[in-house]
Amino acid sequence: MPDPVNPTPLPAANPAPGPATSTSTGLPSNVAAALACIPLIGGLIFYIIEKNDRFVRFYAMQSIIFGGIWFLFNLVSWVLHGILAFIPIAGPIFGGLWFFVAALVHLGLLVIMVIAMVKAFSGVLWDIPWVGPMARKQIGEAA
Repeated sequence: MPDPVNPTPLPAANPAPGPATSTSTGLPSNVAAALACIPLIGGLIFYIIEKNDRFVRFYAMQSIIFGGIWFLFNLVSWVLHGILAFIPIAGPIFGGLWFFVAALVHLGLLVIMVIAMVKAFSGVLWDIPWVGPMARKQIGEAA
């Protein structure tokens, strides 16, 4: 007869997906990969620190490339907005239109970043379109 006060726990039917190994940082692989998804900074930190876990290194390199693209978009956007500000009549119109387009692009990039973080935390290896194959090539994996 089972003990009603201290029941024995049932084994987990579905353990956590993905790699559960510990990284060079001491964090579980999925947590380190999710933190590495913070564009540019997170990727740089985890790419430098993590030497063994290819899952974390992939997400770190993907974050570096993705963050670099995001940074370059910001730079081009600021320059274009600055140029449009000096055009007398059409500048405010096209500047406002560009501001709207840039806001939509930023929202899209933010959504992609959140999806990458969720996938990494879930232990799923997910390629950001166009960026993932570049990251695989950089870390030495076949695309």
